[in-house]
Amino acid sequence: MQEQATLGWRHRLALLPLCLAMAAAHAASDPLAPSAGWSAYTAGQGATPPMGWNSWNAFATNIDEAKILGSAQRIFDSGLAAKGYRYINLDDGWVAHRRMPDGRLLIRPERFPSSVTAGGSSFRPFTDRLHAMGFKAGIYSDLGRNTCSQAYSPDSPDLPKGSVLEREVGLYGRIDQDIKLYFADWGFDYIKVDGCGVRAFGANEAKVRSGQYRALAPVLDMESVTRSDIPVVQAEFGQINAALRRYRPNGDFLLSLCIWGSGDVRAWGKNFGNVSRTSDDITPAWSRMLSNFDSAAKRELYAHPGSWNDPDMLFIGKGDFDAEHLVEARSHFSLWAMLNAPLLIGADLRTTPQPLVDILGNADIIALNQDPAGNQATLAYDADDLQILVKQLASGQKAVAIFNRGVTAIDVDLTAEHLKLRKDAPITLTDLWSKADTTFTNETRLHVAPRETRIFRVQGQRTLADGLYLSEMPGSVNPAVDGVTQPQADPTIFRSSFAWSGTKGPGERPMYAGWGGARADSTPYGQLLQIAGARYAAGIGILANSRLEVRNHGYRRLSAQVGVDDSAQDRARAVTFLVYGDGKLLAKSKPMRWGQPAQALNADVAGVKIIELVARTGAGGNAQLPVSWGDAALLSSARHD
Repeated sequence: MQEQATLGWRHRLALLPLCLAMAAAHAASDPLAPSAGWSAYTAGQGATPPMGWNSWNAFATNIDEAKILGSAQRIFDSGLAAKGYRYINLDDGWVAHRRMPDGRLLIRPERFPSSVTAGGSSFRPFTDRLHAMGFKAGIYSDLGRNTCSQAYSPDSPDLPKGSVLEREVGLYGRIDQDIKLYFADWGFDYIKVDGCGVRAFGANEAKVRSGQYRALAPVLDMESVTRSDIPVVQAEFGQINAALRRYRPNGDFLLSLCIWGSGDVRAWGKNFGNVSRTSDDITPAWSRMLSNFDSAAKRELYAHPGSWNDPDMLFIGKGDFDAEHLVEARSHFSLWAMLNAPLLIGADLRTTPQPLVDILGNADIIALNQDPAGNQATLAYDADDLQILVKQLASGQKAVAIFNRGVTAIDVDLTAEHLKLRKDAPITLTDLWSKADTTFTNETRLHVAPRETRIFRVQGQRTLADGLYLSEMPGSVNPAVDGVTQPQADPTIFRSSFAWSGTKGPGERPMYAGWGGARADSTPYGQLLQIAGARYAAGIGILANSRLEVRNHGYRRLSAQVGVDDSAQDRARAVTFLVYGDGKLLAKSKPMRWGQPAQALNADVAGVKIIELVARTGAGGNAQLPVSWGDAALLSSARHD
């Protein structure tokens, strides 16, 4: 059976070469060569992060039509729908079995009575009802033959019933058939694709040895990149995308990748779907929220309009985020908004107290999450107990969130430098909970209670008067190639004892969530940007042998101070920095080594749509060679001193 499973993956790969042909051809020739394009995902309906509701946190697999529609009705009646909550998503637990021999999926009739038809079952009456209410409808599946509940809830009465083949309800080997069913026949608009089916059904698993399930060679490993077969996983998502284009040619779909930060998805998820999970599942515990927040907070350059980081759903309504913990619930909501995370409610809204609904309905904070510039907040201050996150908005204003992670109140000095605003000009903070205004110059002191997040809209004069630093516009900067050749576990993510397994087993291992990737205002490994002793408060840190794609929104000049960062351990190898505009070379540095002063690069980018920043060495193996694009900025002025 193990051999058959392995051959199955090989067969799938043989069928999928077209899915990644263009990217593979470019990478095979020279991944650092300019492509004159934007490679991050833009298909589907992900121009802003999705908002809505998902059944899992409230009900797990114990779902039915009344529960789903009852929560949808509360969203409608409460005004949340009018504020942007539009996706109503079924998670695991809806499927009865796969009918044989035609392989059509059947819905649990006792749970979804409107699905019963003469031909078997259909979700079309259900999705039609949601659409009539003004909602979009979401469905759940898995990359493998079987789902997460089949992997980890073996005694659940809600699992699919029947023979081994009838209980194989995942996408593996059925992608075209199932995507057609979901989107063309049943009218769904959103699909969440889990990955337990390609991780938990190896030949040695007890549920496989017992004959309950067929073996499928694991291609994902939560704790190890080297034990994951990344091309296989990418190929399957490629085929899912091809099917979505066939059966929703108008592009009215949203694809959510749910493989929990495994398989080095931190580097490529943004190229394959609208939403990409950065962590394992969230639970209603403060420490678990910290883990999930950390998995996305330093990945600001890997989220853009069309492709968002996903630290999992909101758990407002239970545990540390229930009506007795409004401070924690407001923090959870504020942080997810600043991260541009999907705002997917996980509560049973039929019984959710109004104060929690009011948190979810804060229109000013929703506006930060839905801001069209698509800039995930960057960390202006980072400590174990306190963080300051700043977001550049499309209006020219900013937002700032001050997050007290700990159990002791902190008096925080917020400065103009944190905000990249002029210290000699007035700065106005508007509190997005109390609506009170505070005006100051240079700096102000704010009291932040334990577990509180104070969040403000900010008005002031930018330090950079005629443009933006690239680190202020991460939604327009894509690390197409980030130079990471040896993915490493991230030591900065909080490891919680409130994961799914609790304190069973050896405890949670560090996650491969992006350590060594491109960063705003930081080196890939968390140091301040510095070249030959000169420190840069703004800029992009990345490893050598990298290529950044930058969308130019009408600016005329790019300016940067470039060099090998002082944190690099490689003191011998030379790096050449190049700037391209729509595929044409615009500027090039001399070869630069550690300890050499930064070189100024200026390029005329008037009329250019895509700027590409390349840092190239003569060889690979650059895991210890961080480079800095210090003070990198796009400017309206055409001339420089």
